[in-house]
Amino acid sequence: MILGAEGSLHMLPGGLRVKVRVQHPQVKPRKDRKGHPWVFRYWSDEIQPDGTVKTLRKYHDVGPSKGEGALTKKQAEVERDKFLAKFNAPTVEEAVQQVATTGVALFGEVARMYKEGYLGRENQIAKPTRDKENFYLDEYIIPKWGALRLNQIQPKAVEDWLHTTFDSWWAMHGVRAIMSRVYHYAEGHGLWEEGKRNPPSKAKLGKKRYKNERCILSFEETARVLARLEEPNKLIIETCIATGARISEVLGLKWKHVNLQVGTIKIEQRVWHQDIGRPKSEDSRRTLGIGDLVERYGSKAAGTTPDAFVFQQKRAPGRPLWDSGVRDAVHDAAQKEGCDFPGLGPHSFRRANITWRQQVGGSAIEASKIAGHSDLEMTGEYTLVTPERQNELTRRIQKKLAEVAQIDAPKLPLKSEHGDPDVRARLPDMKPVSGSIQ
Repeated sequence: MILGAEGSLHMLPGGLRVKVRVQHPQVKPRKDRKGHPWVFRYWSDEIQPDGTVKTLRKYHDVGPSKGEGALTKKQAEVERDKFLAKFNAPTVEEAVQQVATTGVALFGEVARMYKEGYLGRENQIAKPTRDKENFYLDEYIIPKWGALRLNQIQPKAVEDWLHTTFDSWWAMHGVRAIMSRVYHYAEGHGLWEEGKRNPPSKAKLGKKRYKNERCILSFEETARVLARLEEPNKLIIETCIATGARISEVLGLKWKHVNLQVGTIKIEQRVWHQDIGRPKSEDSRRTLGIGDLVERYGSKAAGTTPDAFVFQQKRAPGRPLWDSGVRDAVHDAAQKEGCDFPGLGPHSFRRANITWRQQVGGSAIEASKIAGHSDLEMTGEYTLVTPERQNELTRRIQKKLAEVAQIDAPKLPLKSEHGDPDVRARLPDMKPVSGSIQ
């Protein structure tokens, strides 16, 4: 933000002028109204539809001067001072800050601040996230909204633009989130009112929808696909299945991250388009058990060095594998087995791990921690309840109900030869009586 000598906001708000003002108006009773309320007049800077600021003269009612709940003049003056505290600006800096928090800054300038600040810190967020947000800001968001002030952008306009520009629900969700983060950044720098909800966050996206149907291979289909894969693709996919790790995390493994003694791998980095960086989030830094894969990793570890990648390119030793080759191999194997579907890939096996881990007795919290999710809601998005699992749970309920029904079934009375209830069935057991009746 650039401040001129006369109190002009140059760069961010497009050169708006601000006024240094300290108001201390007289409080008077207004006798033409019921209760003779204490009132005073003051100047207020109002945001106009075009984003500019216009100064208006206004009245403010403090409280009654007579009757029930009446205030003394001294009390009314105290209330006046409380009210005007947010309007008074004794210095140029305070005047600038008052105007800035109304959202007069240009969205494009705040977005560039966000890019140079938050997105520019390589050690703060991962490169894939930086690249994605920079792409959407440069190609879509700034060209559309950059010339408008923060307070000019309306939720309905953002909503309509999202629905007409993007086909994917997830793309709309991501772009809306980026715009909201720009407003949050503005709030942190005094350019948006603290705690005020930003317009993009109010845009409605509609019911969540997916580009491809969410599904996973069955245990049998997975076994057949694995049987067709060759090394190292087979071990990579088996690691995704066993640990729930992302493909970028598996390809980022170095031998120093593998502990063959305890049977674990440590997620400390990931590979994205051959760029080696930090994991997706702090929760993604985790240690995962590889179970029966220890022997496979052990046989592969011979003659390696701690800083060598576990899965390397044949034509470029020392460089990690590309994930595209793994995806192609999975599709090829699935097509041959007749179980390929749109969206099938290494990430499908991560989804399978999260689903199966809970099916075999793991809790949702355990599945979430192992997957590296920051909350259970995301784990719920990954979890699929297959028809086989549904039937298994349904039969358990039906079995329990049948057992209780059998135990609690009422005992029906015996039938006589004529089909009527036998009275003897209702009588207690009686011993025979000998002798004759006189």
